[in-house]
Amino acid sequence: MIDWFTKVKYIMSNILIIKHGSLGDIVQISGVLKDLRESHKNDKIFILTTLPYVNLLSTCPFVDGVLVDNRKSRLNFLYLFNLSKKIKKYNFTKVYDLQNSSRTSFYKKYLFNIENWSSTETTLKKGTKKKDFDKDPVLDRFKFQLDNSEVKTKFSLTPDFSWAISNVDNIVNKYFSKNFILLFPFCSSNLPQKKWPFYNDLIEILKSKNYNLEIAISPATNEVTEAENINATVILNNKKALNIMELAGLIKKSAFVIANDTGPAHIASHLNKQGVVLFGPHTSPQKVSIETKNFKAISSDNLNKLTAEDVYSNIKEKLLLIN
Repeated sequence: MIDWFTKVKYIMSNILIIKHGSLGDIVQISGVLKDLRESHKNDKIFILTTLPYVNLLSTCPFVDGVLVDNRKSRLNFLYLFNLSKKIKKYNFTKVYDLQNSSRTSFYKKYLFNIENWSSTETTLKKGTKKKDFDKDPVLDRFKFQLDNSEVKTKFSLTPDFSWAISNVDNIVNKYFSKNFILLFPFCSSNLPQKKWPFYNDLIEILKSKNYNLEIAISPATNEVTEAENINATVILNNKKALNIMELAGLIKKSAFVIANDTGPAHIASHLNKQGVVLFGPHTSPQKVSIETKNFKAISSDNLNKLTAEDVYSNIKEKLLLIN
């Protein structure tokens, strides 16, 4: 039987989740966050993340607060001291480390001094190496971590990013008079091997088939200039790139998505959109848990050899159903 003092203490517990990014990673933990919310209904849940995701996560119904980690050098002792001081103010009783990086391992060992810490390292079975475990699908890894942290997992394997959607009717009405396909032809400059080079060729094929569909792209801030080289309608809001919530709303409104392996592809996947994502040899769609019933991967050992005709032959039947 729980006495009154213990019950009050439990209700006042603060829980910390760590997830720095990237966008695709943030999208993927939607189910995990929901499971943690269910498991800690009477607790306050905070998430430690990086600046690009503060506004997004501030709207998340599964967390109560957002803390920022600027991830400065581990030799920046003043920054580490201030971060540690900030974390200690909250008296966190448990940490769910969903980043599972060398940095967060450093935080556990040297900085945060929180004993109840859930991570890959703390939940792995004896004899299992982290580098081998990390080859498993990412959603399976999250489920394993929570299952071994006494958290019931109903949603971890099926992330639903719909909590992040903003109303974009004004944007859709401005740009479109019929159904539209969204393309995401860009990728991080740090991972050029993810970039499929034949989007304009595919657009030419699609236009030649006279589908009753408009074709558009929604570039990030650092992609707006490059977007001028793509023969599709460029979607902006007040001459600026859409924020993540607006982007989620636009993807939800689209009829079909074609993307490189980037954050928007994960948004489309976990909004259960019809579409395809193009994979080179950098990783596998299985490892990043991106395929769903409606959202499939086209994989190639060399994206430079994956032709526009190849991609079109894969999607043409699906486009006919939309049309």
